[in-house]
Amino acid sequence: MLLDDKLWTGNIFLGGEWRPGRGGTYDVTEPATGAVLGRIGRATAEDVTEAGRIAAEAQRAWADTPHPRRAAVLRRAAQLWMEHADEISGWNVREVGAIAPMAGFALHVAEQECYEAAGLPARPYGELLPSEEPRLSMTRRVPAGVVAVIAPFNVPIILAIRSVAPALALGNAVLLKPDPRTAVTGGVTLARIFEEAGLPPGVLQMLPGAADVGEALVTDPNVRVISFTGSTAAGRRVGALAGEHLKRAHLELGGNSALVVLEDADIEGAVAAASFGSWFHQGQICMTTGRHLVHTSLYDQFVEALVAKAANLPVGDPAREQVALGPIIDAGQRDKIHSVVTRSSGAGARVAAGGTYRDLFYAPTVLADVSGDTPAFREEIFGPVAPVIRFGDTDEAVRLATASEYGLSLGIVTRDVMRGLALADRIPTGIVHINDQTVSDEANSPFGGVGASGTGSRFGGAAANVEAFTETRWVTLRDKPPAYPF
Repeated sequence: MLLDDKLWTGNIFLGGEWRPGRGGTYDVTEPATGAVLGRIGRATAEDVTEAGRIAAEAQRAWADTPHPRRAAVLRRAAQLWMEHADEISGWNVREVGAIAPMAGFALHVAEQECYEAAGLPARPYGELLPSEEPRLSMTRRVPAGVVAVIAPFNVPIILAIRSVAPALALGNAVLLKPDPRTAVTGGVTLARIFEEAGLPPGVLQMLPGAADVGEALVTDPNVRVISFTGSTAAGRRVGALAGEHLKRAHLELGGNSALVVLEDADIEGAVAAASFGSWFHQGQICMTTGRHLVHTSLYDQFVEALVAKAANLPVGDPAREQVALGPIIDAGQRDKIHSVVTRSSGAGARVAAGGTYRDLFYAPTVLADVSGDTPAFREEIFGPVAPVIRFGDTDEAVRLATASEYGLSLGIVTRDVMRGLALADRIPTGIVHINDQTVSDEANSPFGGVGASGTGSRFGGAAANVEAFTETRWVTLRDKPPAYPF
């Protein structure tokens, strides 16, 4: 068994050992039922300091490991995701509240991330440069050193592995801080995968904890790069603290992505895409379709069809029922969602479907008659809510789509794909999907947003990963020292 609780109960993973954290323990709970699934260790800033020292030492030996051996560890990790798929999926469903297709998708992406990363150690790591002097001049990409990965609760496997795998492949050591709410799925699982894959002790350590642990990771002198995925508010704090300590911070933050439905769109296809974009994984995805911009000629038909979709989507416990939506992660997040819905209703929006909840199960919700001032239009909801607003022409669609501080993903539905691409050029986002909704992820593709959605594409694809987790060094060689005039 990969996730044998005898290993991790009451423990963190530090220095290659499962041992108690200095912060005691806390319960791992199932959001669908409130049941306690286990107890895990809690790290402290003191644990981070110790882990940083261990990582810095282990990293040097790991970086010197021949590239075929590093690649072999990543390939074996990829295989382990599939060998233990049922066990890992079970934890993903129960601890995260993911429905089975979402759990399976996370495993597929994790496998592919490891296979993609396995190709990085053998890539050319520099280039020759012309020089004015009689010497050989070149650049070399060298490992950054110790990388801190801070991952959120919502898709804990994907949002951790996409940084952990390439960082390790390129010769770095990693300190992983999973969200405490999903530390088994997003922390223990990764530590065990790489432990079983043959990664040397100390190269990957797992430190669940609260904000003090995150701050300690950012400020630890052994950490050179921070890869953070989370809310924009938290990301601003991480970025400011990293800047103060002169460290690189790769920030993948929030979103309020728009789906633009033009007047020539196939309405059935548009509604199918829209419902998936807003309600998959209970809307708890940074790329979730947060704003539906629909041409006025299709607006009423679109809303009616979206309401019908909502009425036919079952909500419940994904571990015990076949459902389309599982639970929200906790009561605090549920209440934030409901606050946006009620404030939007008070501001004039019409709750055409949903807007209700039972325990942590929030009904798929459609908000019609939304305006640019409606809270649901302006704010990231991070829940299963589809705000719909009408537009009259392309210029108005651009104005509405760009009326947001976020710039993560964009979907455009039209029968004229070149028109869709031209429209996308007027709306700044990191990701664009023509004739699709806004949620997608592939291991070989760059991922990231602009504006309040983050610092650009720092995940996915060989070029982005090499840029994210290495430093560029200039190197020259002469056959003998030159003569200088003094």
